[in-house]
Amino acid sequence: MPSRLFAPGLLDGQVTIVTGGGSGLGRATALELAACGAHVVVAGRRLEPLEETAAACEGGRGTAVRCDVREEDQVEALVNQVLERHGRIDLLVNNAGGQYLSPAEAISPKGFRTVVRLNLEGTWLMTHAVATRAMIPQQGGKVVSVTLSPHHGLPGMAHSSAARAAVENLMRVLSIEWSRFNIRLTALASGHFDTEALEKYPDSVRESLGQAVPLGRLGRVEEQAWLVAYLASPAGDYFSGTTLTLDGARDNWVGPWPPPAAADAEGRPLAEARRTPPPPPMPTPPE
Repeated sequence: MPSRLFAPGLLDGQVTIVTGGGSGLGRATALELAACGAHVVVAGRRLEPLEETAAACEGGRGTAVRCDVREEDQVEALVNQVLERHGRIDLLVNNAGGQYLSPAEAISPKGFRTVVRLNLEGTWLMTHAVATRAMIPQQGGKVVSVTLSPHHGLPGMAHSSAARAAVENLMRVLSIEWSRFNIRLTALASGHFDTEALEKYPDSVRESLGQAVPLGRLGRVEEQAWLVAYLASPAGDYFSGTTLTLDGARDNWVGPWPPPAAADAEGRPLAEARRTPPPPPMPTPPE
């Protein structure tokens, strides 16, 4: 289907790579970019879901390529393949990532390295390869790296909290170093979205996520896809070195406002009783 928000042909001629494009936020992003006219290469470790995404892209503008972003040789092969076929790369969306729920004391050194390698090193390998092989020679391009909200850390995910914070700082420093090549880099901190990735968590965890968001719901995948398309468009040309948080205000507060303990019987926020100031003294009549 054409984009619901953007003008036809908004991204005509652009070549984009979306990692982790086989499902969830990555798939929604790929479909929206293709609907706006871009050719989208979706990459990931499992070819079958990638091919499903590519087949669903508007106008046949999708290509599936198997690539583990943790492996340097596979990343190089992916970038080479895209350049050989299309000659340029205008947008890289670092969406591939993952973590598992565990108390910090139970995370093994191997488990910590695995999560950091996927979320941080994989993002670095993709970003560095695309920049040095495509964006620096062509003097321009954009990188959007997906991280996580809330930013005060996710208890039970110390490994991912560390890795995602590092990605955000990586985007900041590269936005300075590579500004001379007109490369713009942005982090996109995603809150709680309604994707199949939630199915691996306990029922109690899934049910509580939407209740923890001040807006009272999980995000819809198309809402993030629209933001990425906006950044890819000319409207996003001045965004660089920043983190955009898309989370229904979850980064600022947990749950609804007012919370039940701070609301009256009608659900209105409690307010402090104000004393009525005494009237001013009457002037003394002249004698």
